[in-house]
Amino acid sequence: MIQLTNHPIDTAALLDRARHPNAGAVVLFLGTTRELTGSRQTVALDYEAYREMAERQLIDLETEARRRWPLLECMIVHRLGRVPTTEASVAIVVSTPHRADAFAAGQWLIDTLKHDVPIWKREQWADGTTEWVHPGITEEGERGRGGEGETR
Repeated sequence: MIQLTNHPIDTAALLDRARHPNAGAVVLFLGTTRELTGSRQTVALDYEAYREMAERQLIDLETEARRRWPLLECMIVHRLGRVPTTEASVAIVVSTPHRADAFAAGQWLIDTLKHDVPIWKREQWADGTTEWVHPGITEEGERGRGGEGETR
């Protein structure tokens, strides 16, 4: 299941949907808006997408993840519009028989989403300025790595 939404992400509903009698592991990844990026204070993030292309690519990601891992459930939800600090901008939920597959699938899904899917974010800084960023690409043009210090 994939979804682009302008509303807060209901993680409890996603986790409930991920339950499966054969699932020994359910992994939930949340990308949240953090207050500090380096030394700059963020008040919110704004997300925009090329909706039709983003939905198609999210479906392709889900399909590929299901091909690579024994996923029982797979959900990718990305929020559009304004996302205040501490709120989730993206949720990835997978359930599998074993934890290694759930962790691997979840990490691959978020890393690939951030790099490939046409969803853009604009930082709203506390000083009133804004900046469009693409956290999946580093200055060297390489795929970004790291924890969810890079909010999508």
